[in-house]
Amino acid sequence: MREKELRLALVCYGGISLAVYMHGITKEIWHLAQASLAYHDGHAPSTGSEGVFHALFAEMQEQSGVRVRVLADIIAGASAGGINGIFLAQAIATGQSLDPLTELWLTSADVEALIDPDAAPNSRFSKLWALPLAWVAAGRSASKVEALDEAAREEVRAKLSHFVRSRWFDPPFGGATFTNLLIDALDAMAASKRGPRLLPLGQPLDLFVTVTDFTGHPERLSLHSPPEVIETEHRLVVGFTDHGVPVDTLAAVPEMAFAARATSSFPGAFPPFVVGELDMVIKQRRIAWPGRADFLKRILPRHWATRGAEQAVLIDGSVLANAPFRPAIEALRERPARREIDRRFIYIDPFPGLKFRIGSQSEKPGFFQTILASISELPRQQPIRDNLEAIAARSARIERMRNVVATIRPDVEAEIESLFGRTLFLDRPTPKRLIAWRRRAQMAAAARAGYSYAAYGHLKVVGVVETIASLLYHAGGEPGPLRRRRIRAAIEAAVAAHAASDDRHAAEIDFLRRFDLRFRIRRLRLLARRLSDVEADAATGTTGNAAIDEPEAAVVREAIYESLSAYLDRERTDAHAALRPNVRSLRGDAGALLEALSRSLDLTRLDAETDARLAAAFATASKETRRPLLLAYLGFPYFDAATLPMLQGEGLDEFDPIKVDRIAPDDAVSIRAGGAEASLKGIQFSSFGAFFSRAYRENDYLWGRLHGAERMIDIAISTLPRTVRMKPGRVAAIKRAAFLAILDEEEPQLTAVAALVASLRREIG
Repeated sequence: MREKELRLALVCYGGISLAVYMHGITKEIWHLAQASLAYHDGHAPSTGSEGVFHALFAEMQEQSGVRVRVLADIIAGASAGGINGIFLAQAIATGQSLDPLTELWLTSADVEALIDPDAAPNSRFSKLWALPLAWVAAGRSASKVEALDEAAREEVRAKLSHFVRSRWFDPPFGGATFTNLLIDALDAMAASKRGPRLLPLGQPLDLFVTVTDFTGHPERLSLHSPPEVIETEHRLVVGFTDHGVPVDTLAAVPEMAFAARATSSFPGAFPPFVVGELDMVIKQRRIAWPGRADFLKRILPRHWATRGAEQAVLIDGSVLANAPFRPAIEALRERPARREIDRRFIYIDPFPGLKFRIGSQSEKPGFFQTILASISELPRQQPIRDNLEAIAARSARIERMRNVVATIRPDVEAEIESLFGRTLFLDRPTPKRLIAWRRRAQMAAAARAGYSYAAYGHLKVVGVVETIASLLYHAGGEPGPLRRRRIRAAIEAAVAAHAASDDRHAAEIDFLRRFDLRFRIRRLRLLARRLSDVEADAATGTTGNAAIDEPEAAVVREAIYESLSAYLDRERTDAHAALRPNVRSLRGDAGALLEALSRSLDLTRLDAETDARLAAAFATASKETRRPLLLAYLGFPYFDAATLPMLQGEGLDEFDPIKVDRIAPDDAVSIRAGGAEASLKGIQFSSFGAFFSRAYRENDYLWGRLHGAERMIDIAISTLPRTVRMKPGRVAAIKRAAFLAILDEEEPQLTAVAALVASLRREIG
């Protein structure tokens, strides 16, 4: 059975109290990933929406002949989205449950739980005269508050009164209070029943959380004149990865609490975050943090090197990066692809559309309106067009590359056939023959390309140097752009010295054979894509050949991806950790370090194993299958010379265009149309509404699950081949089953929204 991976890169926006709604969405993504793993491993379906998803995967396989597995392997978030991203990443990496978080969200995401004890009013008469300011701050009158849901009206009035009468000119919510709540949530997850890791071994999970450095840190920029300038940078990204191996926790609890507290320090509501606050909390809770120094040095390298990380003042990540696409896009460069890939960027926007409503659209903004907008609203609501255009440009570049490969394929195949004659197809390939054939094809491609091959060779060498520098930089474990530049300069000098001391052409060939890891990966990627094309052409009758026997194709596919996996393992950031002392002691000549890295890569051995594995797989294949694959494998130098310049030296792992999907109330209309205004309560009081009522939180959490389930069903079904369509009415029936399963599961614990549950059952039908 053909396998396909639906890979999700999640980008979670900020949303203040709409964090509860996003918890519902991320919980459904977690359920989908769990159902996918259970179906992939042949385990019985679970209950609730997981059971519906499990049945959906079976139906998709029955209709298309493709088994889809869902992998959420990249998560980026800001503010409220950052918190939810941290919890989801912890659940995916460790197998912990998200279920304990639900009650914590419903109970603890409350103004009474969040307010700083020192900020609370001393009595019910404190600042009573200021109560009308609550309505002004919320952009509503007292009469509109009276129009709130009857069940929640008194609760909202009381808590809003308490909130507005808390201390002024200091944030009302407690920083240490919030940090304790975050650690409570992580502890609850750790105490939950643990299942398996939701990603396959070797598939890394990367998490990125944005933070704003209030005072900023210096960054050097290179110019023509002056040669160097210093600018102040305020954007920070706190990153975590599990390197594709099972872990007990994605990171130490204080480190995840650091990221969650810092990214959600909403200006005016929470005090800015400083390391001392976390130190105090974990001391009181008697939590050890042995990796404190290494973590702070990695996250705050400039502060660590100058005035100390303790002096850093961090505020909400959504101030400058509310939609953190960039770190998620950059993470694509290190994605191993061992199966057919359908890559999706999914961004969660809890309140899309026009959010900037200070003043009237027809009136010229006043003095204070302009200041307020420029320092708060405008930076947070900057559209994501630049991010989407970057993704579209990357996808277009990949599409052009694939078109070039398809266009020149007949000429390349004719060239390979002419070079080898019919011997290639009459004799069974053996490892020895494959090695000889590869080298002969490489020499022929160089001769055929002429002078342009020199430029291609130079581009390859430059790319290999960059790869080496990156591997050694990560192996050294000493962050900072200056350190990276020094390593690269030492590598460049060693490579140049090696080329000058011997025959330049022979030295270049030797260098590439020992270090050109990306060339091997690109070659196997091409071979995997060619196998998929051959299968698709045979299935549709494009080539006139009979359909390829699936067990036969499976043997070849397994050999390709097993070989690819071995090379990809050499790219992992922890693959060469044994070289750390060598990297840190690097002073000047890098020749000895290069030799050590060559032994660590051990590409000669991997090449021999790959040739043996592929030769055995090709020997079992029919001539109709073997011929196009051998032509692609041996013709790769021709294809690479034509396409590598198009990729600007970037050997992309996932050679498929990226699709972008959104999850928002406006996109889930199967139950109720009207967007956030028709379903969510947390949008009230400038998105602080859910902090004032448990009923509001239960409402938003339930809608988050329903919207998340609907959109994930849409996205999963969209992975089906274009020639496959679900039966009329099936998609609606699957969604209905998921909705009812969620209501059945949640109704016993969501006691404050019984009327909503009843209404939803009527609307669902």
